[in-house]
Amino acid sequence: MSIQSKAKRDANKKKKARERVVTATLRPAVEAHADLRDAHGTLLGGIARRDGEWVLGLDGKMVGGSESAATILTMIKRAAAMLERSGTHVTLKFSNALRDAATEEAGLQGMSLEEFEAQLEATMRAEAVEKTAAGQKSASKRGNDRMH
Repeated sequence: MSIQSKAKRDANKKKKARERVVTATLRPAVEAHADLRDAHGTLLGGIARRDGEWVLGLDGKMVGGSESAATILTMIKRAAAMLERSGTHVTLKFSNALRDAATEEAGLQGMSLEEFEAQLEATMRAEAVEKTAAGQKSASKRGNDRMH
């Protein structure tokens, strides 16, 4: 083995090590804060914090994100409730940091976390009703257009 080839290998090792460090620092840190699991322990959803944003994942897909801890916590609680109503027993665990951030945010709006959750749930229900009504109007209009 020549001295030059050893020097090249050493230089390549150093270069790769520097590249790994750069790659690791460029990758945003993701902190897990909640997980939703079924009775078998299968992960159904979770909340993570990435770049200052709370991110919600369900069924292996990122389904939403928000700077609002209270909103994102309410969303995963809503998903857990929907699964329970459909007969799937689930367990939701979340970090103290997420709970504290959500509680603080609700407090800044003059509400408890439970009041915030109830208000958001009512807003979402009203939006769903409006969307359904708009869809029915649109379908009805299309049906009337075909008759003429």
